[in-house]
Amino acid sequence: MKDRFERHKQPWTAAEIDKLHTLAKKGMAMKAIARALTRSEESVKQRAKADGLAIAKLH
Repeated sequence: MKDRFERHKQPWTAAEIDKLHTLAKKGMAMKAIARALTRSEESVKQRAKADGLAIAKLH
């Protein structure tokens, strides 16, 4: 079974957005960022796109 994300459809906090920006700038992969933020990869991808961030496509 896939990881459960208890934060489904919850708004992003300022701290989460800052962490997303920091991790993306460090070159972390999408999956690693999603786990660090306890968010789905799709949620991270959508937020990164909205903020104009590029996320590494590493596995």
